Amino acid sequence: MCRWLLPWGKTDREGISRGRGEGSWNPLFAHLLDTAACAGELWDRYLSVSVRARLTEAFGDEEAVLARRVVMFFAALHDLAKASSCFLRRFGKRARYAKDAEALRRAGLQWETEARAARVPLAARLDAEPFARHEHMTAACLPRLLGCTCFGCLGNGPRHEGLHTVATLLGGHHGHIPNADTIGNALKAARPRVWEPDHRAILDNLARLLDLDLTRLPHLVRPERPSALPLFAGLVVLADWVASDVSHFTYRSLDKPVEQWWYDSKRQAAQAVTDLHLESWRPEPMTWSSMFTATPNPLPFQTATMAALPTDGPALVLIETDTGSGKTRLALSCAHHLARSCGHHGLYMAMPTRAATDQTAHEIRTFLGTSLGSSTTANLAVVHHTASVTPLVHQLIDGAHGVLGDVDSLSSLDSISDPTLECDDLALERRIVLDSWYLLRCRGLVSPFGIGTVDQIALASQPSRHWFLRLFGLANKTVIIDEAHAYELFQRCLLSATISWLADAGASVVVLPAEARQALITAWCSRHRTTPDTHGAAGPITVVDQHGTVRRPAPTDQPEPTDTTVDLLPDPGPDELAESLLTEAAAGGIIAVVRNRISSARDLYTALLKQATAHGWRSSEILLIHGQLLPRDRLSVEERITTLLGPYDDRHHRNPLRPQRLIVIGTQIIEQSLDIDTDRLYTDLAPIDLLLQRCGRLHRHAVNDAGRPAGFQEARMTVLWNRGADGLPLVEPPAPRIDEPGNPDAYVYAPYTLAATWRALHERTDTDCRFRISTPSDTRKLIDSVYTPPTVTTSSPLGNLLTETWSDWQAELADQDSNAHSRAFLPYSGGTPIEVTSLVSGEANGDGDIGPGERGSGSRGLAALSRLGEATIDVILLYQQDEGELTYDAAGDFPADLRDHRAQDTEESRAAHRAQQRALLGNTLAIPHSWFRGDNPLPPLAMWQPLPHSAVHHRATLVLSPTGSCIRGPEGRVTYHPSTGLARLPSAGG
Repeated sequence: MCRWLLPWGKTDREGISRGRGEGSWNPLFAHLLDTAACAGELWDRYLSVSVRARLTEAFGDEEAVLARRVVMFFAALHDLAKASSCFLRRFGKRARYAKDAEALRRAGLQWETEARAARVPLAARLDAEPFARHEHMTAACLPRLLGCTCFGCLGNGPRHEGLHTVATLLGGHHGHIPNADTIGNALKAARPRVWEPDHRAILDNLARLLDLDLTRLPHLVRPERPSALPLFAGLVVLADWVASDVSHFTYRSLDKPVEQWWYDSKRQAAQAVTDLHLESWRPEPMTWSSMFTATPNPLPFQTATMAALPTDGPALVLIETDTGSGKTRLALSCAHHLARSCGHHGLYMAMPTRAATDQTAHEIRTFLGTSLGSSTTANLAVVHHTASVTPLVHQLIDGAHGVLGDVDSLSSLDSISDPTLECDDLALERRIVLDSWYLLRCRGLVSPFGIGTVDQIALASQPSRHWFLRLFGLANKTVIIDEAHAYELFQRCLLSATISWLADAGASVVVLPAEARQALITAWCSRHRTTPDTHGAAGPITVVDQHGTVRRPAPTDQPEPTDTTVDLLPDPGPDELAESLLTEAAAGGIIAVVRNRISSARDLYTALLKQATAHGWRSSEILLIHGQLLPRDRLSVEERITTLLGPYDDRHHRNPLRPQRLIVIGTQIIEQSLDIDTDRLYTDLAPIDLLLQRCGRLHRHAVNDAGRPAGFQEARMTVLWNRGADGLPLVEPPAPRIDEPGNPDAYVYAPYTLAATWRALHERTDTDCRFRISTPSDTRKLIDSVYTPPTVTTSSPLGNLLTETWSDWQAELADQDSNAHSRAFLPYSGGTPIEVTSLVSGEANGDGDIGPGERGSGSRGLAALSRLGEATIDVILLYQQDEGELTYDAAGDFPADLRDHRAQDTEESRAAHRAQQRALLGNTLAIPHSWFRGDNPLPPLAMWQPLPHSAVHHRATLVLSPTGSCIRGPEGRVTYHPSTGLARLPSAGG
């Protein structure tokens, strides 16, 4: 028996391997082979053409076949230093279930006995060995084993930077790339001289099976292009994750030769990649009408854009057209073209909100169903915090499991999944699926197709756990960034940083609508090592290829203008406004009211309900949607709104479910997320670009025009503003300590943008405070009038207001810009490529997508952030019925499952645990940190009485009575209603 085969790499903590009749541990060398085989399969079937080219340049001296073998070799070595006393002493120490602990302990003792008998160089006292993480020990040992003779490798020769770079990247395969001190400290625990014979035997046998000449390796490893670093690290992590899935890989027996192990590894890796749908998109040539059957005739600007796309190589596409113009379909068509022309393996679409993600996911799914090409199935990941409770995700997962039509198979909550939701056709459901493997953290981005929030892109260039895996997943795709105008400067700076990395990696990017066009073009061209060269007309679309050629095609036919009447109205308050709305739409009409804050939306909704009966309205004709609703409640409201006001399946026909009248009150969810058509729009004063975005929900679907009620046949938007004593808008926040009134909307939007927007609108009004805007012709003029420096030549109250708020805003923007640039990794600094030593991260940087105070959230000031704004705390809400039973809903129809399903090792218990977590997620809400501060603070979480149930014992939980009053947690201080959401109440002494 070769002793180098005895170190273990995986132990059967869940009992799955033993349940198949295999052993309780898997040899380390077997796992290394599995990982190498997965890396090879991913190279062949998953990587985009450009990513393969980057890795070939870094690891194969431009020889793709050789680079593939080198990458497979290094991927296998990610766990090399598990062959160490420091790691091997852990056998049986981390049994997941209590009943397995003793069995694994006995197996560990037996393994140790056999290992010592075979002279595996285990320390005499394993428990006395110094501790270091195995990946850091790998980073410390590997360069020396591969030929580096520098001082750090216990020699006195030159340092091989390429080998050290690769070793450092392998040292980060658990998420954080280590710094030099961490690697140096791990060297002692690794005891490299003691384990060198075993390590060399592992290297030599890997090289033999891969047909790799190790003497050439130091000359081949030259990862000089910055993007090669995260691409390599991401590929290694993905290969390791796939190879670690015990459902796809078997534990190997020592009585079989390693050649048989290698054969099994390659066979199982091929099947795992197939089962997980980790395969590139291979689209076939298609016409527009074939891709978009509901809108078979492309608009002129869509036709012009497609004609301007390069015939080969990646592209940056900036789309600046009005909302509702067909930008999404154009972006998807671009992705199809770019997959064909330059070999991107799929697409990821980034949306501003979860609600926008959920709605657009249906459109992506339909598009893939028609454009998938020769692939039989495709995996569509939905990437955000509450994705697993959405009906579409359940449908996609059921399609992957062959369970058609049952959208609720993964949850006991009927109210989370609408059982009436049906597929367009069964063939589509079988082709576009979602493997539940992708619901775990970071995995959604490596799916060939995905849609999620923009946060994932903002995190892809910041130090955080597995940041490079996010970037790797995106770099193989066409990345589409929607609603780019709606993001704060901090986010836009982070997006620009990520776009720089994507350009260096050879990905394509589509931004709609584009802000800071020139900055994006410059970032793109600099990463392609060229300068912009502008050609063509100045149209609404910008296309930049890899050579820096800039085209701005203008459509041959201009789109029909859309006219909207706009009037300015001082906000009369919720009661008067409610009466006006109920009267205006009494005979018919659909009115949307977009409010900047949840509290003002809730106040208006409450006023409407109070007056509804007197005006002949039913409460069901008044809907409220905002972010302080539980996901299980918000999703049902979203579904109802889009079902009633969204387009019909056949967009040429009016939605037959469209009601005669309806009032919808909401926050920015309406503006950014929902494809709905309203007859009339009221909105709080907001920055001009957002007002135009909100206006896009007005008369959005032309098919409804003929049926609009009298009085609503003209598109009309009323802008509500807070009037100050001087007749100017209140745009500054309240200052209660000096008794100055203010506008809380200033906490949401910069005061200057509110004041400048009011001026831009007011200057256009007639004596009736009305004016007409025509889009798209007026769009750019209006936006420029707000976002350029104020040109006030005379001293006046309005001039002073604009000047003061402009200065404050510029200071705030400078802070955001500095904050973003201090966080983001950039591939180049002053033209110099970034080195691996500058890509390190640690626990202080956090996971990037974990809320503050939770494990993995990182340290304040150092943790990665995807957006600024107030931090929140996730809290679970449960109801307690009169008899004491805890339920998910007020009516008591859905008992809360709070049992510890992890105590049993069965497929049924694991499925129950997953369903339980999804149900709890559907009852989780984010509470702002500000609720725990100020004049009316909630008691701190440490004072909340925890529930004794293990499923929620360590999670912030508040318990409600069936009427919504809090009876456990912050008792008497909050209330919840499925329609109005969570509200904070004053304290008893307040």
